[in-house]
Amino acid sequence: MQGVWRELAGLVLPVDCAGCGRPRTELCAHCRRALSRDGRGARRVTPRPGPAGLPRVWAGAPYDDEVRAVLLAHKERGALRLARPLGATLARAVRRVPAGGRATVLVPVPSSRRSVAGRGHDPVRRIALAAAADLRRSGAGVRVLTVLRQRRTVADQAGLSAPQRLANVAGALEVPGAAGRLLTGAPVVLVDDLVTTGATLAEAARAVAAAGGRVAGAAVVAATRSAFALNWN
Repeated sequence: MQGVWRELAGLVLPVDCAGCGRPRTELCAHCRRALSRDGRGARRVTPRPGPAGLPRVWAGAPYDDEVRAVLLAHKERGALRLARPLGATLARAVRRVPAGGRATVLVPVPSSRRSVAGRGHDPVRRIALAAAADLRRSGAGVRVLTVLRQRRTVADQAGLSAPQRLANVAGALEVPGAAGRLLTGAPVVLVDDLVTTGATLAEAARAVAAAGGRVAGAAVVAATRSAFALNWN
């Protein structure tokens, strides 16, 4: 019956695929395959040159075409149901982070309060929660801790060079007060939707380490081809 109601709803309120625009489907099979790299899974990515302090990073898919469109639809246009397939992509990257077989803590990179207010949601936190649910379904021990916060305002990173991005986010994140105690005793995996130069992830790793956490690595939904020399085959 759910399929019937979904079909009827599509006739009344048509939905186009967030990735390619195909009508009457929120996310088509082709775009789902793009998010999973046709089943090839996540790959480790390395910025060239990488900023000091950047942990090892795994990405679920290249930030091209359909993947870019799906991320933007979720992030900027409030297509919240896309959090589940994006979370599945992030979960595949999390699984590649070596955590020594222990339960892991996912720590999302924070958005500014202004961005969250403007969008009406925190996209990275939402994707992280979806990834954690996906991981738990396969028996993994994982929890999400939103302990990072911005301690000062940073400029929009778009259009900034790699050195400018590093300067922009240097010292911008912190784990406030007693929240650092939550990070002890379990490997931390930093999570974000997209990595370009790695500046933000390096700053997040610094802040977590300063609070006493042990960063095992980082996982992202996507990584840009232009910023990373990768073989995605």
